Amino acid sequence: MATVDRERAFNLALAGVFVLLAGFLLYYAGIVELPGQDQHDTGTAVVTDENGTRLATISVEVADTRQEQYTGLSDHETLANGSGMWFVYDQERQMTFVMRKMDFPLDIIFVDSDGRITSIHHMRAPGPNEDGNDIKAPGRGQYVLEVPRGYTNATGIEVGDHVEVSYD
Repeated sequence: MATVDRERAFNLALAGVFVLLAGFLLYYAGIVELPGQDQHDTGTAVVTDENGTRLATISVEVADTRQEQYTGLSDHETLANGSGMWFVYDQERQMTFVMRKMDFPLDIIFVDSDGRITSIHHMRAPGPNEDGNDIKAPGRGQYVLEVPRGYTNATGIEVGDHVEVSYD
């Protein structure tokens, strides 16, 4: 009788490990999100300089799930001035963004956990025979703001400026 109980307990434990592993893989692949994760659709980003002067107000789509972050703006044909995408991560870290399957150029702005811009990259769109994976923008931040290329120059946005986002 004890052997049957041990075998049953082992099989249940093995099934539990399999379920946990499958869940982790689905989460890591961006197919499922954890319950309670922030999921916002849109918001407004306000960029100010060190004196508090407003430089830009940007309507943003929010990418706060793994799937949204992977896709980014690659499913858009264009991006108007005053529009962008705001990527939200759980903590500040070093990361690299790529221009995968992009049809237009971007300014990629890395923002730290305090809302300060740490770096800005002016990125070209991939050429006809490129997938964009080799066009890279490395930076450190908890957030990333993507806007049309040249928008940061036109509005005077610079490293050290502050970004604050309110969600709709």
